[in-house]
Amino acid sequence: MSMPMTETHEPDMARTPARDEERWQAMKRRDPAFDGKFVFAVRTTGVYCRPSCASRPAKRENVCLFSTVAEAEKEGFRACKRCRPDKLGAPDPHIEAVGRACERIERAEEAPKLAELAAGAGLSPYHFHRVFKAITGVTPKAYVAETRARRAADKLRTAETVTEAIYEAGFNSSSRFYESTSARLGMTPSAVKRGGAGARIRFAVGQASLGAVLVAATKKGVCAILLGDDPEALVRDLQDRFPRAEFEGGDAEFERMVAQVVGLVEAPGQRLDLPLDIRGTAFQQKVWAALRSIPPGKTATYQEIARAIGQPKAVRAVAQACGANPLAVAIPCHRVVRTDGDVSGYRWGVERKRKLIDREAA
Repeated sequence: MSMPMTETHEPDMARTPARDEERWQAMKRRDPAFDGKFVFAVRTTGVYCRPSCASRPAKRENVCLFSTVAEAEKEGFRACKRCRPDKLGAPDPHIEAVGRACERIERAEEAPKLAELAAGAGLSPYHFHRVFKAITGVTPKAYVAETRARRAADKLRTAETVTEAIYEAGFNSSSRFYESTSARLGMTPSAVKRGGAGARIRFAVGQASLGAVLVAATKKGVCAILLGDDPEALVRDLQDRFPRAEFEGGDAEFERMVAQVVGLVEAPGQRLDLPLDIRGTAFQQKVWAALRSIPPGKTATYQEIARAIGQPKAVRAVAQACGANPLAVAIPCHRVVRTDGDVSGYRWGVERKRKLIDREAA
């Protein structure tokens, strides 16, 4: 006869089938949000783990629950060496090692090799690659590329020539530079150096019940939807990024595009049938694609988005990608909430975020 999964050392009021079921589901999906709230132990191994432990799932009849680490150890169970539930709250050595690797990449004049980074972290290259991607959301190679692309964008604005910027940014050939940076910069390196000179961006500002709405577009599609209280501030934001770009006011056709975007703000559950010029890193693109898959009227947590893109530990990076979203409502970062359901962290104001969610739920 199997034993029920209700061996929690808690007051009787807390020992309910519903709570056990909630914890079992948290264990099945390896939810880090429950780490620190309870631990589970496996009778057949004598080991106790965090809910998020990546170890092989145990049969339910072999599992018992404890509210604290001390209770599990009192019953004779030992801590899992993989998830280290007894070290919860202590500095994560993997996070610290990856942090040091990121600092090394950002300081280095030449890109460090994977083997060098792994050796510095005290891990094998294979294990370091997995740990780095799990924590940052990108591979070491992608992090190097994005770091050099950011450095190149900065150098292009101050260097006397593009060639000078190429080598100061750590590229050993112009071909590698153009391959690595063109998509991230959104325009040619020469155009970036000239403050966007030669780029043509149409824009106009409309008015919605949530305030001013700036819409900007390249020939590829809508590249920015900005929300705010001050139309002039929104225009300055756009111009500050490309101070020497060629800006054009919208014609009648463009005004119809603006009207469609304003309509989306008023009814955010509808589909925006316009081409989008979405530019971002590979990781940002994955996050934004996941955001667009959230159905209208529904919300998701940052942790759920991280799991959806296969990066369960990259919660902070997901939040940063949401904050970098340049297309308000069209890429619905307003549908992302905290684990406790709280509405916070919206680039265009928490109150606007709350109203957009309410409109979709109506």
